[in-house]
Amino acid sequence: MPTAEQDRTSRRLAWCVAHLLRHAPDHVVIDTTRRLDRPTLKYLCRDEWLAASTVTLLLRHGTEADRGYIARNPRVVGRPLPGLPGPARYARRRTPPELLPVLHAELGRDPEAEPLTTAELTALLRRHGRRGPRVPLDVLALPHTADPALLLAEHTRRPLPAGSVEALLLAADLPRETVRGLLATAAAPADGRTWHRPAVRAVRMGRLTHEELVAHVAPARHTLLLGHLPERRSLRWTLPEQAGMQTAVMRALRPLGDDPRLWAELLRHAPGHPGSLPALVAGVVEGTLPRPDGAAEPDPGLARAVRRLAPTAAEPSGDVERELALASLAVPMESVEEDIRWVRDCLDRGLITGVDVIRHKLPACWALDEDQWLGDVDHPDRHDHPDAVLAAHAEAYRLLTVALGEDPEAWWRTARTLPDFAGTLPHLLLRVTEGGSVSGRP
Repeated sequence: MPTAEQDRTSRRLAWCVAHLLRHAPDHVVIDTTRRLDRPTLKYLCRDEWLAASTVTLLLRHGTEADRGYIARNPRVVGRPLPGLPGPARYARRRTPPELLPVLHAELGRDPEAEPLTTAELTALLRRHGRRGPRVPLDVLALPHTADPALLLAEHTRRPLPAGSVEALLLAADLPRETVRGLLATAAAPADGRTWHRPAVRAVRMGRLTHEELVAHVAPARHTLLLGHLPERRSLRWTLPEQAGMQTAVMRALRPLGDDPRLWAELLRHAPGHPGSLPALVAGVVEGTLPRPDGAAEPDPGLARAVRRLAPTAAEPSGDVERELALASLAVPMESVEEDIRWVRDCLDRGLITGVDVIRHKLPACWALDEDQWLGDVDHPDRHDHPDAVLAAHAEAYRLLTVALGEDPEAWWRTARTLPDFAGTLPHLLLRVTEGGSVSGRP
């Protein structure tokens, strides 16, 4: 039976690990969760805000007990958790009677008389997926047999509409290779503003992590746009999902460094490059890409997305009021509520940004958790300072990646140190990488 002190230690470590793993590559997430003892892993799965990719990897590599804890976690929202009971709206539906005569005319036979073949299913999905997944879901509710390999071959030959791909992700039990292939082919030209929905759905359904999405989505311009997807009234990223996608895209762009020439080349080749973003980045760095033909029209949204993802120079800090605001981040207020009010006021007046919070607020574990400086909310997508949150996530990723790279052992040392460290995140990373004592407390 654990003591109260051991229980508090496990809970605090789980909280710190949950926020640290938002910025870690997938293999580090897997390694770190395997190192946790059973009580800490239980608290991590059951009680913490978990990033979408962390949930996917825990479901994929964890035990039945881990999956059970995640299913009961009220903070895991927006995903039906594959293999576990999900929201009723994702359940298989009965085909509306008025649709059957239309399908009968298109097939030349009764669609319920015998199961649809893969060819018939593909033809119906191609015809009815232009207006979202509703009708394709009705088609998939009919008796059918679908060969994943043949389905993927047909999609590669002529892409299915985004609505049909989304319906397949929702209703069909497809192998992971097929899911990747469905996202690795450019969306049909008529998809317009809905091309992003299958990618968002794949992450939310737990089919792929953000890192896997970046590795397989094509063309590369879609991946860049997913890294800074504008708000839409339809299906879109939640704020934590957007932060996770931003981190994954920045990880793929890391070989470009801060060389303006390489970033200019990326923007020049991105509109017409048919492959994935990692392939585009490798070609830009190695200088092996053919000259763009100039047929692709400039995309203001793409240029805006690249600007948001590119490294920027630090802002000058000569203003006295700004310097006082930065210094105040290191001074604890009398209460958490007062501290939150002060940080929000500084953000509202433009004195500080999310980048400044990550660099100057202490302790480091509070800086990584935006609820500690924006206030707790009942849903992770309702923060009223989304730009500050995204900027903080981007800066935390840069600091952690520069200091720790992809070394699981270094990430684990940071996770173990974070709960009891009283200094800022840069100070913590400096101590961890230099070795020796990492205690920030007297």
